[in-house]
Amino acid sequence: MMHSFNQSIFHPAVFFLTGIPGLEISHAWISIPFCCLYAIALSGNGMILFVIITESTLHEPMYYFLSMLSFTDLGLCLSTLVTMLGIFWFNAREISFDACIVQMFFIHGFTFMESSVLLAMAFDRFIAICNPLRYATILTNSRIIKSGFAIVIRGTTALVPLLLLLKRLSFCQSHVLHHSYCFHPDVMKLSCTDTKINSAFGLAIVISTAGIDSILILLSYVLIIRSVLSIASREEQKKAFGTCISHISAVAIFYIPMISLSLVHRFGKHSSPYVHTLTANVYLLIPPVMNPIIYSVKTKQIRKAMLKIFLSKRI
Repeated sequence: MMHSFNQSIFHPAVFFLTGIPGLEISHAWISIPFCCLYAIALSGNGMILFVIITESTLHEPMYYFLSMLSFTDLGLCLSTLVTMLGIFWFNAREISFDACIVQMFFIHGFTFMESSVLLAMAFDRFIAICNPLRYATILTNSRIIKSGFAIVIRGTTALVPLLLLLKRLSFCQSHVLHHSYCFHPDVMKLSCTDTKINSAFGLAIVISTAGIDSILILLSYVLIIRSVLSIASREEQKKAFGTCISHISAVAIFYIPMISLSLVHRFGKHSSPYVHTLTANVYLLIPPVMNPIIYSVKTKQIRKAMLKIFLSKRI
């Protein structure tokens, strides 16, 4: 009996997820805006994928990368949809340790994939503006397919050892997580054993993926700006910068919430639970919600293709 008791202490069968602390009685009402955000994210990204697949005029490198971005956003939404709405609707806070590991794999995997897709889109803009004559020969369909596979492999391979390292930890403190989904730093904090290896390996993965990606994206835009400023015509400069606005917006709404959440976990030990909840939900929901809105508003070809589909449905 004592042996099984110790096992339950050190290797928890379940963790407990958190909705909005202190507002549990209002979770049903709070779920309404969350449902709206999920609906916008799923329908918006689904529509962009559908439009790019069905419209032959959009079968170009820029839109292939945009379809990859929509795919990763869909994956991020679906990774947390069940647990988040389960908490708000049914107060289903329990999640098994293994299910938590699986959810972390998908959340972090799609996050790293999205970072890689944004880098690929920055490279696409760099080639289109700085070397337009070789654009079609550099970004061929076969290279785009290979880059898609590379993005998936890069986003998931390093996560396997990271999550296996998590399974070796012992958990003898509280099993209550700060978020409505499993997040690696959040789970790691609950361990009562040494987590230096886990922290170092996790930091190395973040630096080698999102860290390097952000530096290369910044570098690509430095080269793009230098190339655009060398163009004599003001009209051509404006047109060149206009093609980058959507991507710059997507980069900002992805990296700013991610950096904010990382800072909260690293330095916000004594901050309000509402800060943890707000940053966690912004990090997870804002990019999938905003990306389809940005690209459908700012990209004329996407907007025209969507209108064409809607009008044909009405007719």
